[in-house]
Amino acid sequence: MLRGESIEALSRELSVESDRLQEWYDRAMASLETGLKERGGGDPLELQLKRAQAIVGELTMMNELYQERLRRVEQRPFDPRRSRR
Repeated sequence: MLRGESIEALSRELSVESDRLQEWYDRAMASLETGLKERGGGDPLELQLKRAQAIVGELTMMNELYQERLRRVEQRPFDPRRSRR
């Protein structure tokens, strides 16, 4: 069923009633979902979104720092002796 097999084909192959297979499948999927939630991983898309937001926050902070540094450099009077190192 996880690989796309039909319930009827599995039922015949395993000699198990199709409604029982469906019940097992439903319980297994519910357990998997519960297990993923309990381990703290949550929704993978939610984790990816949080990582992206953190990166955007860091880049925003760096951009603000660079802008402030540029503003300070532009306000400094020109000193020709400092330009030759």
